[in-house]
Amino acid sequence: MLKQIFDKTAAFFGLIFLSPVLLVVAILIKIKMGDGPVIFTQKRVGKNGELFTMYKFRSMRVEHSGTSVSVAGESRITPLGAKLRTYKLDELPELWNVLKGDMSFVGPRPDVPGYADKLTGENRKILELRPGITGPASLKYANEEQILAKVDDPIKYNDEVLFPDKVKINLDYYHNNTVVGDIKLILKTIFK
Repeated sequence: MLKQIFDKTAAFFGLIFLSPVLLVVAILIKIKMGDGPVIFTQKRVGKNGELFTMYKFRSMRVEHSGTSVSVAGESRITPLGAKLRTYKLDELPELWNVLKGDMSFVGPRPDVPGYADKLTGENRKILELRPGITGPASLKYANEEQILAKVDDPIKYNDEVLFPDKVKINLDYYHNNTVVGDIKLILKTIFK
């Protein structure tokens, strides 16, 4: 309960404080990326396996045929989108998800449907957590797109190496998360 009060309060003030940045990014997307929405929406798996709509700034071309696994340097990612993703500015609209209660500041990143279905046994406990903007797995794999760009089969590498490691990290977070630990993770995210 304390975590949710912190999340909603911080998200509210974060949206107000960052509103000039949000406005500038939205204008840049409209100018540099032409037609199409400023905000990208996608169904993600949230707490208790329930789907919710996650909001991000659009970083890809409107017309593309890609997978849910993103790789650095892909043609579907626009030059502005690449910059937004590098500095994680594309994720700022997720503050709205935190304010709504769909997400938390800290927790496992919300997966697209399909990946959560792969969780079995104790690993399904991860779904009891509210997904987060950041978390220990997010910090470890902050350069995930660059990692995937260096392998021959990014989807296979994601499915066989990255995803299982993230599950292990997130399960450890499930068993050992604390308010102080969450604050440290938020600070590491901001100052990394």
